[in-house]
Amino acid sequence: MALAAQQDELVAAVATLTPSVVRIVRTTERRRHHRLGEEVAAGTGFVVDDRGHVVTNYHLVRGGGVLQVTYADGSALTGELVGSDPLTDLALLRVVRKGPAPVGFADSDRLRVGQFALAIGNSLGLPGSPSVSLGVVSAVGRPLPWASHVLEGLVQTDAAINPGNSGGPLADLAGKVIGVNTAIVPFAQGVGFAIPSNTVRYVVDAILERGRVVRPWLGIQAVTRLDGDGSHGRPVGVYVAEVVERGPAGQAGIQPGDVIVRIGPYPVLQLHDLLVALSRVPIGGAVDVTIRRGAAEHTTIVRIVEAPATEAAAATAEAGSG
Repeated sequence: MALAAQQDELVAAVATLTPSVVRIVRTTERRRHHRLGEEVAAGTGFVVDDRGHVVTNYHLVRGGGVLQVTYADGSALTGELVGSDPLTDLALLRVVRKGPAPVGFADSDRLRVGQFALAIGNSLGLPGSPSVSLGVVSAVGRPLPWASHVLEGLVQTDAAINPGNSGGPLADLAGKVIGVNTAIVPFAQGVGFAIPSNTVRYVVDAILERGRVVRPWLGIQAVTRLDGDGSHGRPVGVYVAEVVERGPAGQAGIQPGDVIVRIGPYPVLQLHDLLVALSRVPIGGAVDVTIRRGAAEHTTIVRIVEAPATEAAAATAEAGSG
């Protein structure tokens, strides 16, 4: 009976989400060898509000072109790109139509390793309704192995994610979205990654409010510091590899070789912690930054500024698509 009840819960979650999941096809004209042809990319998205906004991956829509959005009822309309955030591989489209109902979001900070996860999307571009796969949350707080430091804090899952799933929802058994499927490891089995739902909501709100994501900037290059000598040690802080001379951190006295262990009241064990803590500081605001230098700890006050456009562009991650 318990297994049957769980099956019913799974079926109900899929039924809740499927009407809000859309197929996105991007068509662009490309001239090659003096001939004009079409380049087509396909993936997935889902409805996030009552105004027709749809979330998908940035790597699916970058490069421009015509964006065709097809709904579960078969209707196909042209989507307009409202804004995008390459650093989190997210984009927001708008389609002029009513319905379907938007998805609900779960709190990704409360995810538990081992909980069930559903991936829904237009896997391999197969005709008909979206494909569904079931797995678990394999890990949280993962960096994308081949990307820059920006794609941190990802949800890892063994739910099958294939080409065409990009931009689709990763959900819990209540039918709430816990992430946006963004990448796979091509040479591995059962290793996929999703952008956590709290990041998705933050980016969507920022695009709707300001047309872009405004990021705080310390002016450092940094990596997670691990205890011990091996690559599988425990995160113990963020190691500062480089400091921009006239950046906020440099002006506050932070030096290469320092290890950041706290920002304001928030402990920093890994790079994701640093990014989350900084996102809570308003641009122009000041925050206490605690560093470990040698055996001693020091606290300095850093005034946060907006990340320069060139800095954001340089950090754009090239994610392997799923």
